[in-house]
Amino acid sequence: MMCQSKKMRLKNLKIYSILILICSGCSKSNNSDSACNFLVNINVVTSLNLNLSQYNQLTFPNNPVYVPNAGNGGIIVNNTGIGYVAYDAADPNHIFNDCSILSISGVEGVCGCSDANTYSLSTGQPLGDGSLRCGLKAYFVESSGNTLFISN
Repeated sequence: MMCQSKKMRLKNLKIYSILILICSGCSKSNNSDSACNFLVNINVVTSLNLNLSQYNQLTFPNNPVYVPNAGNGGIIVNNTGIGYVAYDAADPNHIFNDCSILSISGVEGVCGCSDANTYSLSTGQPLGDGSLRCGLKAYFVESSGNTLFISN
């Protein structure tokens, strides 16, 4: 009986050893692009009352709003028609400075720097210039009644 118990423990030990080797051989998936490290990971926790005049246009699709004093360069919030999205208003393809804050042009965000990088305010993806590697930094948006809660 003791021999069988010892064999079982050895078998279990071998299985656990193999599992540990397999798991330790796996690398953690890191989708980080070294070119996308211009923005600081600032803690964002804010709420918007859609009953207030400055945010009321968000009750209609594709009327983005700039929210200052949050994120790196403010936050741009948009109602896509199927939900709300929020992005940092700083161009992720630039070192942060005054010109890298996006301005809203329809449903696009346009960088104020000389290259005028353009981004979709619905998807956060760069438009036009295929060499841009970084999309806009997205924030989590939760809608509850007439209030949007934005965080990361």
